[in-house]
Amino acid sequence: MTGNAAAEIRYSIMDYSALDGWAEDDHAAAFDVFRNTCNDMKDPDWRALCALSSDVPDPRSFFELFFRPVLIEDGQPGLFTGYFEPELDGALRRSSRYRFPVYAMPPEARVSRPWFTRRDILESGVMSGRGLEIAWVDDAVELFFLQIQGSGRIKLPNGRTIRVGYSGANGHEYRSIGKELVRRGVYQAHQVSAQVIKNWVNRNPQAGRDLLYHNPSYVFFREVSEVPSDRGPLGAMNRSITAMRSIAVDPAYVTLGSPVWIEKEGKNPLKRLMIAQDTGSAIKGSQRADVFFGTGDRAGRQAGRLRDPGRLMVLMPIQRAYALLPEGAS
Repeated sequence: MTGNAAAEIRYSIMDYSALDGWAEDDHAAAFDVFRNTCNDMKDPDWRALCALSSDVPDPRSFFELFFRPVLIEDGQPGLFTGYFEPELDGALRRSSRYRFPVYAMPPEARVSRPWFTRRDILESGVMSGRGLEIAWVDDAVELFFLQIQGSGRIKLPNGRTIRVGYSGANGHEYRSIGKELVRRGVYQAHQVSAQVIKNWVNRNPQAGRDLLYHNPSYVFFREVSEVPSDRGPLGAMNRSITAMRSIAVDPAYVTLGSPVWIEKEGKNPLKRLMIAQDTGSAIKGSQRADVFFGTGDRAGRQAGRLRDPGRLMVLMPIQRAYALLPEGAS
């Protein structure tokens, strides 16, 4: 667990009494989500705790007995955002309505880093005639946001749904088109949301296409329809994630699979135990997290409104937590 500026990182072990709302949370719900992925954790400390979790009468006592909350500070303020699993309308063949391809990743894109930009991929013909289209969808902006979310569902005309998950990217750094609209003076920062961006692009087709090209990053997908429809999409641990209990974190600071206590401030405070089961290209820093809201438009609206300060504490195995303290500290 290291950052780019390790000398600036500060670790503080917290008491459970200092966690606002800890006693009132549904620890059993978080425990079930923890159990979904703990078997996939490789470190012996975590594997031992996962084995112990198979016979636990009281989930709260399990966390309090074997873990210590650790506040990791890297000098940046805490920031919570939200994400969701979108649903798009699409088809398996191109038509006048379904014109925008959802691409699988070309083999050479995994080797050459960075590979072509978003504009090159969509305009140069490099993808043509290769059978890399998983499906075709009817809205370029919805596809753009599908790439930001990293997974989603595509509803076909016959009522069937296919699911797609993240397969890889072209290696270019993500650039926010919302920030670009603010830079251009089109909107002020507090006005920008996913829906506002979608509306603007649809009202301005040519300028909207160029705006999407401002982000050179391009995400490729793979079909993951074997995941049952009642389960969440696959996260970075290749397991289904759970609405309002799974978060995306920066794995440079937080081990995937770790329990994480979050204290999100703002209009609708959120104090609960989450499990770090996903990552995201925009999730960088020890106090940065993305809350998974679920599937569909309602989850998308809730996720899109979330941009609040707060703090998070990682629950670490006891010996690992105390090993982070400077020598002589307690």
